[in-house]
Formats: sequence, structure tokens, C-alpha cells
Amino acid sequence: MPGAGTGPAATAPAAYPVGAAYLRLLTAPGQDHLAEVEVAVHPAARRTGVGTRLLEAALAGAAAEGRRTLTAQVAGDGEGAAFLSARGFRTVLTLTCTRLATADADPVALAARAGEARPGYRLVSWSGTVPDELAATFADSRRAMDDMPMDAMDHGTVAWDVDRVRAVARAVERRGDLLHTVAAVSEEDGTIAGFTELVVPGDGTGDGLHYGTGVLPAHRGRGLARWMKAESVRTALVTHPALAGLVADTAESNTAMRAVNDALGYVPTHRALFLQRDVPDPRG
Repeated sequence: MPGAGTGPAATAPAAYPVGAAYLRLLTAPGQDHLAEVEVAVHPAARRTGVGTRLLEAALAGAAAEGRRTLTAQVAGDGEGAAFLSARGFRTVLTLTCTRLATADADPVALAARAGEARPGYRLVSWSGTVPDELAATFADSRRAMDDMPMDAMDHGTVAWDVDRVRAVARAVERRGDLLHTVAAVSEEDGTIAGFTELVVPGDGTGDGLHYGTGVLPAHRGRGLARWMKAESVRTALVTHPALAGLVADTAESNTAMRAVNDALGYVPTHRALFLQRDVPDPRG
């Protein structure tokens, strides 16, 4: 998502930093009322008011920029949620984070799942930017994410068009990573019914990260999500044999996608929480 970042830092009397806050301003139409904050304080300086002062500065910055909602992400097993809850934040979304270690992946089973017939559909795939002949229908298929479970989180609205999907692919390329997409195409009219995206580090090592996976409502209930994701994983393991694993995060309430990950062998590793609060209006 496009955005701009800034943030204050706190220093001790000896002028060494003891904490910092990072404020990211989302700028995409439909999301330009949102800001994201991250606060970090050195363990030795915690419970001294540093974190509170940094958060207050970030809130003031968000208010000055006309933002109405401030979001923070914290680990589900850390102290961050308690700190933020005491300062007006509420938990709005819980993610289950999972990982498939490549050493534990079953290439035979993945190939079998990817090779299953889905009458009326075929799989296509590409690396990087979507091919021109599929660009319009791929942009249209992004509507599959519109009703993705987000619980009480204010995520804004995201309008997808060809320019936006190409911009996302270019952003991944500029930072040196590799974007792989698998899509299910309807044989009836040649439009994309669903897609899944995977981003792999540019050197093909470490962990790959699943981005969006979605199926348009009219095509759900046919096993397309698991079919596409199995092909995505199978291709990644063949193309990037040095990968250590693949990771995904899914809303706990998204039982359908969690079942897909479970079926492919992904193992829960931790939980992440999103918290939000209203930004005070500086005009009072």
C-alpha cells in the first residue's frame, strides 16, 4: 500500500536513543484516513513513560495529517497489546501465522493436488507483472478480496485497476524480491476466477511469503483456492530449491483459508494482533 512514514525518537539525558515511534501515513484513495504506528522502547527504559510520550507524539502527528484511525500490530504473546489497550486501543483482528518448512513438504502430494481436474477451469501462472492479455481480468478478480474476513478492523477501501496491480508488481521487483502468481481461469468466458500470490526473496533463500489468495463469490465451493495454492507451493519448491519455508498469515475467523493451509501442511507458529483507536480531532 502506498504510504509515507515519519516518526519521533526519545533520548536519555546522555543523548542516546531509548525509544522510537514510526508513523506510516496511508495515501491510497479509500485509505487516506488511516495511519499505522509502531513504538519500540529499550527494555531498560520501559515503564518510565517513554512509550506513552512516543505514542502521544505519533497520535499528534496523525491528527495533524487529518487521519481518523490509528492502527498498530503487535505479537499475540507480548506486552504490546496491554500497553496499547490501556491507551485507548481495541483489538480488531487476530491473525494466525503459519509456516510450511520445505523439508516437510510432500512434493508428490502437492503435484497430485495441483494436477486434480477442476471441470470448467484451468490454471495459468506468471512471474512479475501480469501479462497484458490477462491484466484487465486480473484486476477485476481482485474483488475476491473485498469480503475477506477483517473482523472489526477498519482497513478502508481499496480500488483495484490495471495500473494498481502493475504498480504492486513493480514495487516488489524494486526491492529485489520475486512475485509469483497462479490464477484459475474460467473456461466458459476466459476470465480469472481466483488467484494466489507468493513473494520469494530475490536470492531464492529464506522464507517466501504468501500475499493474497482469493476466489470470486460465483466460483467458490469448487476447491479452487486449495488447487491454486498447491500449484503455487509446488512451483516454488521446484523453482527455488534453496527456500527454507513458506509463511502465511490468516485471520482466525477465516476458517476456509485456514483449512486450505492446514490441508497443505502449514503449521501454526504464532499469533499477531491488530489494534486500532480513533485519532483525536485537533480542533477539539
